Amino acid sequence: MDKFDRIFQLHTILSGRRTPIPLEDLTARLECSRPTLHRIIAMMRTYLNAPIQSTMEGYRYGPAREGEPYELPGLWFTATELQALAVVHRMLADLGSGLLEEHIAPLARRLDHLARHQRLNLGEAASRLRFPAVASRLVGASFQIAASATLQRRKLWMEYHARGTDERTERVVSPQRITHYRESWYLDAWDEGRDALRSFSIDRIRRPTVLEAPAMDVAAEELDAHYASAYGIFGGKADKLAVLHFSKDRARWVADEKWHPYQEGAWLEDGRYELRIPYHDDRELVMDILRHVPEVEVVEPESLRSQVIQRLQQALDRYR
Repeated sequence: MDKFDRIFQLHTILSGRRTPIPLEDLTARLECSRPTLHRIIAMMRTYLNAPIQSTMEGYRYGPAREGEPYELPGLWFTATELQALAVVHRMLADLGSGLLEEHIAPLARRLDHLARHQRLNLGEAASRLRFPAVASRLVGASFQIAASATLQRRKLWMEYHARGTDERTERVVSPQRITHYRESWYLDAWDEGRDALRSFSIDRIRRPTVLEAPAMDVAAEELDAHYASAYGIFGGKADKLAVLHFSKDRARWVADEKWHPYQEGAWLEDGRYELRIPYHDDRELVMDILRHVPEVEVVEPESLRSQVIQRLQQALDRYR
């Protein structure tokens, strides 16, 4: 623990007490000697204007100026907190190709200034920490507008260019949530034209406009039932159960993976691994199953098994 951590910790101790704390208790909690504690107190009094009072019983904060409780000037974090923030900052930079950069830049500069004082070498975060956004899609200004409508609880007008059908439609929606899923950003919203919940890939939103009309709120329980119960990004309440068997070699990987919040897994006697996954729409599930071919077998339902067989046959036909 360096002196900046001890200053922060001492401030936390003193600001949380109304009575003096004995010198011995302070040195024990700060894990330092008496001379070190005295130097820290002197530094706080001289440079941070801390109203630390010394009494027969120990140390305490005296009354601060204007009757307000004393606070450390500026932005203070422990070394561990600064390291965590450096990781988050780097992660945001990788996730969004500059997404939110202009908003967090002032905080990043302040963190860098504090880090240099604490000798944490957080400048290495840019080159030592990597969160590659594989197959990510650029969202541009649509993200900020969609997020603004979501947070302000306003309806959103947009033109939506569906990737699967290549169809362009005009929509009025009540935004509910912004979701980051598999390197892409989605807007979960109530679609007035469809009178149902829908997910929109934000990179396919065109000309978004925040409306004055207040958004309709959908209960969190209903949102979870629609978006979280089934497999993947496609909404709908789970009504089918996939049973997958993975080979002994692939089982060592799959057994440690979380495909779905409500999945069930079990080791079979021959060393294979059985994974049970609830789903509604099989499109994304089929793609994930094909990633593990030939080390996986769809046991049931027959409709999912037939879908995978059909895709495999189509692949063979193409290579012929």
